[in-house]
Amino acid sequence: MPYMDQKNRYIKYLPILFSIVLITGILVGSRLTPVSTSNKGFFNIDLSRYDKLSDAVNYIVKEYVDSVNREDLAEEAIDGILTHLDPHSQYIPAKDFHNVNDPLIGNFEGIGIQFRIENDTIMVVRPISGGPSEKVGLMAGDRIVTVDDSLIAGVGVTDQMAMSLLKGKRGSKVQVGIFRRGVDGLLDFTITRDVIPTYSVDVFFMADDSVGYIKVSKFSATTFEEFANATDELKYRGMKKLIFDLRQNSGGYLQAAIDIADEFLKKGKLIVYTEGHNQPREMFYATNKGNLEDVDLIILIDGGTASASEIVAGAIQDNDRGLIVGRRSFGKGLVQRQLDFIDGSALRLTVARYYTPTGRCIQKPYDASKGFEDYYEESYHRYENGELQVKDSIHFNDSLKFVTPGGKVVYGGGGIMPDVFIPLEKDEKWVYYNKLISKGLIFRYAFEYTDKDREKLKKYDSFEKFNSEFAVDKSFFNDFLKYTESKGVKKDKEGLNFAESRIKILLKAYIARNLYDDKGFYPIYLQIDDAYNRALKIFTEKN
Repeated sequence: MPYMDQKNRYIKYLPILFSIVLITGILVGSRLTPVSTSNKGFFNIDLSRYDKLSDAVNYIVKEYVDSVNREDLAEEAIDGILTHLDPHSQYIPAKDFHNVNDPLIGNFEGIGIQFRIENDTIMVVRPISGGPSEKVGLMAGDRIVTVDDSLIAGVGVTDQMAMSLLKGKRGSKVQVGIFRRGVDGLLDFTITRDVIPTYSVDVFFMADDSVGYIKVSKFSATTFEEFANATDELKYRGMKKLIFDLRQNSGGYLQAAIDIADEFLKKGKLIVYTEGHNQPREMFYATNKGNLEDVDLIILIDGGTASASEIVAGAIQDNDRGLIVGRRSFGKGLVQRQLDFIDGSALRLTVARYYTPTGRCIQKPYDASKGFEDYYEESYHRYENGELQVKDSIHFNDSLKFVTPGGKVVYGGGGIMPDVFIPLEKDEKWVYYNKLISKGLIFRYAFEYTDKDREKLKKYDSFEKFNSEFAVDKSFFNDFLKYTESKGVKKDKEGLNFAESRIKILLKAYIARNLYDDKGFYPIYLQIDDAYNRALKIFTEKN
C-alpha cells in the first residue's frame, strides 16, 4: 500500500512535470530561433530592446567563410547608418580624432611649427613663437629631412604624414634632421613636444582711423576670448565701425557663435533657437554683456560661410543690426552633438535644427536616399547657374519668406542672402590673370623669392617697415614674367595691362605672408578685395 500511494502521487504530478518540460523547450527554442517581427512570441518579447545589429555582427564574426575584424564591421555599420541620415552626422575613427577635434579645442600637442610641403619636403614656414621648435633653434626656411632617423624627404610625404610624425603627446621627444641654406650637412635637433595653442582670429587691424577689421576662420573653444581681446584693442585704437569677415568660416561651436552675436545685440534680443525631434526648443537671447552694441557693423560672407558663422550673420540680419555683404552663404542649419567612445573614436550626430530670430531655417535641401554628392557640389551648381555673377539668378521659395522687424524680406531654405551682393567678375580680360592664379605661379614665385633672399629680407624687422618700404619694382616684375613664361604661361599684353597692379599687390602680399603670417598678408591683399572695399565705401558714404 505505501508503494501504491507513492505511485499515485507520481501520477498525480505528471501533468505538472510535462508542463515544465514543455516550457523549458519553448525557452530553449526561443534562444535558437530568430525572433519574428510579426509575432512577439509566447512571452511577449519586447522587440524595441532587441539588438539586431549586434546579433548580425556576432553572426558574421562567428560564421563567415573568411576571417573578419569585428571593429571594422562595427565602423562600417555606423558609416552605413549615417549615410541614411543627413550630410553632417559623422563617425570619427580613433586615428582621425585629434586631426578633426583639435582645431575646435584651441590647442594641440606637437613640435610647434607652421609647415608646407615643397618639392616633396617638409619646409618650415615659421616656428610658432615660444614653442618647442623655436626654443631649440628651428628657423623659417628649414627643411625637415629626417624624423627619428627615418628619411621623409623625397618619399611622397603628405600633410597627413607630416602631422602624424610631428604631433605627439606632451613631453615626448622627436629627433629631426634639418637642411638649412648655407650650412653643410644636416643639423640635428631633439625637440620635446608640448601643448601648442591654435588661433581662430586670423588677423585684426585698423583699416582707417575709425574702421576696424577682424577675420575669424572658425568658432572654437577660444574664439570668443580671442575676439574680445581683438575688439578691445581696436576700440582702444579708435574703432567706431567694424568689418567682420566670416568668409570661408565653416563654423564650429554653437556657444561661441552665440557669445559673439551677443556682443552686438541689446539685452533680450533673440539670437537663435534650436529644436529637434528629441530636443525641446531652446531659445538663446542676448544679455546685457555686449561691448559692441554701438559699433556700426558689416559682416562679409560667401559660399564657404557655414553653420555657426551663419548663426551670427542671421542674428545680425534678422535683428536689423548691421549689413551683410558678399555672396550667399553655404546653408547649414543643423546642430551636432558629439558622443565619445571608449576606444578614442567619436560620433557627431545631428540632434536639432537651428532657426534665426525671424524663424527661418537656412538649411539647404538634401535627399539622403540619393546620397550627398549633389549636396556638397551645390557650390559648383551655383557657379554654373550664374548665381555668383548675377543676383537675379538666385531664386527662393516664397513659402520660406520672412520679414524682419525693420521690414526687410529674408528667406530660409538655403543659406543667408546678403543685403549687398558682390558679383564674381567674369570677363575675357581676366583670362591671363586667372591662368597665373590657377597654376599657383604668383604664390610660388613669392615663396621662392622669400626663401632665396630670406637674409636680405631680414632688414624689414616689422610688417610696418616692410609695407612702407618694400615695392615690386620693374626689375622684380620682369623677373616674375620670365618665371611665368618658363612655366608655360605666355605674356598677354592686354591681360597684363589689365591685371598688372593686381599681380604686384598679390606678389607683395604673399611675400609678407611668408615673413609675417596672415598679419602681413591681409592688410595688403584686401586692397584688391571687392567685398572689403565695398564695405569701406558703405561706411564712408554713411558719414
